[in-house]
Amino acid sequence: MHLTRLALTNFRNYARLEVSLSARIHLLEGENAQGKTNLLEAIYYLATTRSPLASSDRELIAWGARGEVIPYARLSATYLRGGEEHTTEMSLVLERQPGEPLEGATFRRQIWLDGVPRRAMDVVGRLLVVLFLPEDIALVAGAPGERRRYLDITLCQTDSAYCRALARYNRVLAQRNALLRAIRERQAQRNELTYWDEELSKLGALILARRMEGLRALEQDVQPVHHALTGGQERLSLHYMSTVPCPGAPGAPTPPEEARLIEAFRVALEAARSEEIGRGVTTIGPHRDDVRLLADGVDMTIYGSRGQQRTVALALKLGEMAFMRRAAGEFPVLLLDDVASELDEQRRRFLLGAIREAPQVLITTTSLRDYPADFCASAVRWRVVKGTLLLDERPTAKGV
Repeated sequence: MHLTRLALTNFRNYARLEVSLSARIHLLEGENAQGKTNLLEAIYYLATTRSPLASSDRELIAWGARGEVIPYARLSATYLRGGEEHTTEMSLVLERQPGEPLEGATFRRQIWLDGVPRRAMDVVGRLLVVLFLPEDIALVAGAPGERRRYLDITLCQTDSAYCRALARYNRVLAQRNALLRAIRERQAQRNELTYWDEELSKLGALILARRMEGLRALEQDVQPVHHALTGGQERLSLHYMSTVPCPGAPGAPTPPEEARLIEAFRVALEAARSEEIGRGVTTIGPHRDDVRLLADGVDMTIYGSRGQQRTVALALKLGEMAFMRRAAGEFPVLLLDDVASELDEQRRRFLLGAIREAPQVLITTTSLRDYPADFCASAVRWRVVKGTLLLDERPTAKGV
């Protein structure tokens, strides 16, 4: 699998870009704030329909386009998968009435797959990507939501049924939370929760089972990477921490039967009902779960050093690459944002060796000196300057 063409209009600092890409390693060099990360963000957004950096999709529309009558951005990626060519396109539009301030404009997003309008969940998993950002240390050091998001995006790219169940679960969760608040305000009856408890239990059980199964499979790929990165000194294990006290969690060798999970979920919701009505939120379910990352039994989130946490984050990303390859039968496109500057020489060399297997890798850097000369010579080199992408045909500078 690899990208063959990327086109951007009014996306971040790219007023207009159209570039053809080969199945190679691509090095994108440029100073800070020139658009290197924005380029990787665009590819990731086309693949997952989510930005890894923006708090709102409105932010993706170029600032310079906001003075137009209808501010918009457009993204398009053409890629080969299984020998077949596909295209994913998106348009982001701010629609406002004449004289209306931009802040009050309605945001609208449209998605097409091979020219046919689609929902977001229909395109997730078509173009597979793994993105590594310097901020990914938050996967280890950050809040549980970071680890849930990582697991959800990984599984959604390889399991469409999981993606659909997660979307339905979030809708049911929103409805149940609204009902809990209504009961608290004496505007609804407690028995109205029965239907929503049943729906939440069924969907939540499916998500729990898939997460635990997926985490065990991911662990098989992450462990050898982490073992190598630590020079054979540490063994990493991944444990799913469920808010539902169900048999088999965390870290069971086989997932509990779905029927038992549904019943365990239902019982847990019943036990927490009074507290949840008082708080007006659902406190039980996969939206509150976590993943523990243990190196030789030590929780890296709490006790890991900065270096250990960064090593675990890198192992998770490289393990994700192998996991996707096994689950989908194809390598994902690798997107690495300024990773070399955050790694020591040993880990940098391991990373460069690991990614050579991948058909296509896009790496951003502020300096080619972070990479060996032979690595630079074998890569397609680009200069990123103020939202433009230029082939770099200068002689390769001496690397590390």
